Amino acid sequence: MGAGRWGNPLLLLAALALVLGRHQQWPGFQDSESPKNVNATLTFLLENYNNNSNDSYLFGVDKLLRSQVQLTTGVEYLITMKISRTKCKRNSTKKHSCPIQTKKNLKKSFICDFLVYTLPWMNHYQLWNNSCLDV
Repeated sequence: MGAGRWGNPLLLLAALALVLGRHQQWPGFQDSESPKNVNATLTFLLENYNNNSNDSYLFGVDKLLRSQVQLTTGVEYLITMKISRTKCKRNSTKKHSCPIQTKKNLKKSFICDFLVYTLPWMNHYQLWNNSCLDV
């Protein structure tokens, strides 16, 4: 109420910060060059996202937009990716081979930023932060 033609100004500001943040490098982070560790991290992120989603379909990586890494006591990944609804239902047994949804009325995508702390040598992953915007 009273937000006028701009809608919710805080939501607008958050969306702007998320979009602008995609074009700059975070201090201390470098582009990631280890596909093996990034792939394991993406698997963790998708499992986490799908486990917390109320959608009746699973989501999958549509496009990896950015992957940065920072070494601390472990490895921190800052990952930006487009995730999209797949053709696989939640209870599907073929979760690793789910094609992206092509039916217009079922298509749904998000651009998501994830900050993950991992100890890859111990197979330990912890999601520290995430935010997603409807595409």
